Amino acid sequence: MARIGIVGAGIIGCASAVHLIAEGHAVTVFEKDVDGLPASVGNAGILAVPEIDPMARPEMLFAAPKWLIDPLGPLTLRWQDLAAFTPWLLHLLLAARPAQVERSRRALLGLMREALAAHQAMTRLCGISGHMKPTGALTIFDSETALEAAFRHEQATARLLGFAVERLDARAARGRVPALEGAFAGGVFSSGYQTFPDPLKLLRDLQHHVRQQGTLVEAGVEAVQPSTEGITIVADNGDRQAFDKVVIAAGVWSRTLVRKLGLKVLLETERGYNTTFADPPVTLEMPIFFAEHGFVATPLANALRIGGAVELARPEAPPNYARAAAMRRKMRRYVPALPESGGKEWMGRRPSTPDSVPVIGLHPSDPRIAMAFGHGHLGLTLSAITGARIAALLSNRAGTDLEPFSIRRFQ
Repeated sequence: MARIGIVGAGIIGCASAVHLIAEGHAVTVFEKDVDGLPASVGNAGILAVPEIDPMARPEMLFAAPKWLIDPLGPLTLRWQDLAAFTPWLLHLLLAARPAQVERSRRALLGLMREALAAHQAMTRLCGISGHMKPTGALTIFDSETALEAAFRHEQATARLLGFAVERLDARAARGRVPALEGAFAGGVFSSGYQTFPDPLKLLRDLQHHVRQQGTLVEAGVEAVQPSTEGITIVADNGDRQAFDKVVIAAGVWSRTLVRKLGLKVLLETERGYNTTFADPPVTLEMPIFFAEHGFVATPLANALRIGGAVELARPEAPPNYARAAAMRRKMRRYVPALPESGGKEWMGRRPSTPDSVPVIGLHPSDPRIAMAFGHGHLGLTLSAITGARIAALLSNRAGTDLEPFSIRRFQ
């Protein structure tokens, strides 16, 4: 048994804690804002196993100039933050090379093949049930050309992961989701998606398990300091605790801690927005992706959430909720029954790497320190498998090949 400290009680930190506790370790988790709403809480509430494509792809680069012209489009950059984002953006361009896109896809594919089973195993460890529903998801398209290209691509992905996809014309898509009354060309149904009716409850249940079986300290972390005697976590309240091993899982703020350890990392925030309607008058039978507009609508427990898009901005920059309003307006083209007002707006910070591949692995020169961050849009989806991989690493089990996820790629 080892004494293990974890920095961060978001979905990645909690998943790591659950697996480490199950293996008999004494786990202490540090979190500055335990009652806060991190990125994994306000996400689309979807287990997105089919999503192995990185954000950086040639077709994305061709579309980006058009998107950037629209300040409320699916991709925007706060130009006052351009200097801070320049290194990340340059590596984003490099990550869009076809060979690198394929490497990123293979890396994510390896995790996605086990993502569903890992979630099922993690929730059994915590005694949780009913947190996922096998709804599948529908992606709709405005043009036949985009629909056909997407269907061919999704067929190839489905063969790799073992789920089914269907090409639907507009009439068949409305048969699956009658609320889709507006005009569109058709859609692609994928059975590879699952829905979390209440992603906040899942996180709170995991945090409760950590409190019951380990220790949850309400404090931020200023530094992780290795020495021959152990690894010391220095909290922002002045407290210092020594551990045998440490996991850094603090989202975008992980970059400060690893830089203090002498490591380089390219980690920035893709900020996303959503609006959640309680007891909505609109019923969706499954999540609906509006692919050409960069957002998704998800039916949750007694709620409907509309969110997505990418805003490249510093974590501390003030939110621009006009982006949430823009998504609501666009959705009303397809779902006229959506309310014009009401709903609760939210902004979250997705910690993202340029190649869309998270950092999961050990410090290159100190195997007592593990890192788990940079999951971008896939934090909820990859949380359980990431936690399992971290537990295997820190328990010194062989056979965990995580080289594609190593922080060494940034050094």
